[in-house]
Amino acid sequence: MSDDTIFHKIIRREIPADIVYEDDDLIAFRDIAPQAPVHVLFVPKRTIPTLNELPADAPEIIGRLAVAAARYAQQQGFAEDGYRIVMNCNGHGGQTVFQIHLHLLAGAQLGRFGTPAA
Repeated sequence: MSDDTIFHKIIRREIPADIVYEDDDLIAFRDIAPQAPVHVLFVPKRTIPTLNELPADAPEIIGRLAVAAARYAQQQGFAEDGYRIVMNCNGHGGQTVFQIHLHLLAGAQLGRFGTPAA
């Protein structure tokens, strides 16, 4: 498994990022190409390229990402208005960086989700 993605470089502080949260197991930073007024990526520090490689004995990784995103939404004051969390898997799922991560999108009324690309 490669630990040389842009996310790994952010974790190692080799490239800058607007980090909004970090603990021993995960890091969160603002997306450089936001798809909503608030677009934060929550990334585990453990190398896991896609959801397909998530170890069966470690489902708590996804739970930690979701809990961190929900807490961030509450702390930033937009939890009551609502937000979206998204995880992509592989090319057809829209994954472009092969390290699992959760997108938190908020700050405006979000459009309909799930329509296929034209």
